[in-house]
Amino acid sequence: MNIHEYQGKEILASYGVRIQRGIVANNAVEAVAAAKQLTAETGTGWHVIKAQIHAGGRGKGGGVKLAKNLQQVEEIAEQIIGMQLITPQTSAEGKKVNKILVAEDVYYPGESETSEFYVSVLLNRATGRNMIMYSTEGGMDIEEVAEHTPHLIFTEEVDPNVGLQGFQARRIAFNLGLSGNAFKEMIKFIDALYNAYIGSDASMFEINPVLKTSDNKIMAVDAKVNIDDNALYRQPKYAEMRDIREENPIEVEAKEVGLNYVDLDGTVGCMVNGAGLAMATMDLIKYAGFEPANFLDVGGTADAKRVETAFRIILKDPNVKAILINIFGGIVRCDRVAQGVVDAYKNMGDAINVPIIVRLQGTNAEIAKELIDNSGMPILSAVQFQEAADQVKAALSK
Repeated sequence: MNIHEYQGKEILASYGVRIQRGIVANNAVEAVAAAKQLTAETGTGWHVIKAQIHAGGRGKGGGVKLAKNLQQVEEIAEQIIGMQLITPQTSAEGKKVNKILVAEDVYYPGESETSEFYVSVLLNRATGRNMIMYSTEGGMDIEEVAEHTPHLIFTEEVDPNVGLQGFQARRIAFNLGLSGNAFKEMIKFIDALYNAYIGSDASMFEINPVLKTSDNKIMAVDAKVNIDDNALYRQPKYAEMRDIREENPIEVEAKEVGLNYVDLDGTVGCMVNGAGLAMATMDLIKYAGFEPANFLDVGGTADAKRVETAFRIILKDPNVKAILINIFGGIVRCDRVAQGVVDAYKNMGDAINVPIIVRLQGTNAEIAKELIDNSGMPILSAVQFQEAADQVKAALSK
């Protein structure tokens, strides 16, 4: 579950991480009030206006701007709130900005130059250990750094048996070229950041940039946070941070009815039981020369009502040109699935306007094939994987 920058900063602050302070606003009037409050509390004269969407690269799309007075705060807030913000991490349509963060200016003059760093905490799936990734090239896309200057990216893996050790935090601060108070601040920052990552059941904490201020303080200027969905049952306060306006509406609807659905960019809709079979089915579609339109796991039950719900979810995607149903009848019998498909097709009438290919294997597979073939419905049946692929190809080649 992705959350907004301001929410990520709230989590960081609760674990003792120094953050760039800010106040959320839903309109220009609230933005001006927030700016006045920040000035009173922090003494900041300038304010940074940040669009709050679940995507990086907001500055490149015009979603992060500096306001030097209250009039500019109002003008920029009016420009950003309601806009369709397009960034390198959004679709071509972009995302609508519903709220902004009015933040303090932390690039103030002082005894030394400011410096920006990149720091993230995530799971290294290859080793099964949490990893701190960091670089001196803060403020830049980490992908560009990895491509052009990979030697400037450092990693520190954490042994789950002992947790983050002091010498590791010190090594990070040293590799970032820090000294004096900034060195000590970075050690505290890394320790608190890692605790926030563990304590919130996050799958990623990315801070870009981490700022060394002109008076040698270390703080999080941004926060990109992903909370592990599977841990939300024990993190109810973080579950409340979910903003469904930022999520794919089809995926939201599917989740509400208990379907495991992920929207993709292809033209062949998939209805499958079991994650492994779903992955194999998507490979099958690609092998046939097409792209899957979704990942949809209907689970262990596939009666008429559930199949009909899955049909309606899949067909909400206008790019779907055919639907491949691939069910292994283990817990659920194939003939029951076949009857569910036929009944769902009858119930939906003209709502289904794309070819349907059904491959059923397992218990009562032969009976299931007969049910489909004798249904009088324009449903194509298959037995083998290759046969299903050939029928998908034939249907889309007409």
